[in-house]
Amino acid sequence: MAVQVHVTSVIQKAVDGQRQVAADGNTVGEVIANLESRYPGFRATVMDDSGQLHRFVNIYLNDEDIRYLQGSDTALSDGDQVSILPALAGG
Repeated sequence: MAVQVHVTSVIQKAVDGQRQVAADGNTVGEVIANLESRYPGFRATVMDDSGQLHRFVNIYLNDEDIRYLQGSDTALSDGDQVSILPALAGG
């Protein structure tokens, strides 16, 4: 499956400064693996060593948080939009 992955400025550094990249995969986890193969170190930006999303990173599939779906096992369809952004805090 081909999907578009949108990233915020903090994560753009991991994908050579791009705001949007195309990636292949049938699940969110496969998309992350695909990006890791093209941009070594990308996975560590969004996941810990055990494969869990960092607490401060949110991933959305078409505006739905994957934590409330199947996490990194969330299935994708051709043309889906995946957005990866850090959680923001403020006061």
